[in-house]
Amino acid sequence: MEFSDVVRKRRMVRHFTSEPVAPETVERLLALAQRAPSAGFTQGQSFIVVTREEMKNAIAELCDEQEYVSSGFHSFISEAPVLVIPCTSEAAYHSRYQESDKVDEDGEEIAWPVPYWHMDIGCSVMLLLLAVVDEGLAAAFAGVPAHNFARFRELLGIPSEVTPVGVIPVGHPAQDRLSPSLKRGRKATTDFIHHEGW
Repeated sequence: MEFSDVVRKRRMVRHFTSEPVAPETVERLLALAQRAPSAGFTQGQSFIVVTREEMKNAIAELCDEQEYVSSGFHSFISEAPVLVIPCTSEAAYHSRYQESDKVDEDGEEIAWPVPYWHMDIGCSVMLLLLAVVDEGLAAAFAGVPAHNFARFRELLGIPSEVTPVGVIPVGHPAQDRLSPSLKRGRKATTDFIHHEGW
């Protein structure tokens, strides 16, 4: 598939068939996600893969899947054959930027104008979402509500210095309901692109 077709075809799909996704396919997807850039080649990104039914159900509950179902969507988190949890480690970036090749002229860690650990995991997630489409599969994204965040971390045994950023259900697409937010349409190109300054 041409890259431009992969990009245009990518969307959040919230319904999956019961067909499994082969473990080697998941490995290929994550191998591509690992190719994302990272500040100082820190590689603070990591992923948790979940396929066990009881664990998927527990994650779906913590993502308030029932709220989606009440809004007319399918049980797309618990029904997906694979859940991928992207994570980032702010601590890894602080550690990397205290190394001799990254400290400033005073021997100090740089001031972070932007939390690049968020940028980097975003890049990894997008590569994963595009790789999913290229494999003929589909994916979505679900956040973990603040009131369930601690339980989510505990369920997956996530270390304190690592932050999960959400849940990506992956599977074979089924006919789904489009998000009503799409009615907003894409913003005008003139509002999206600014030449030579804002």
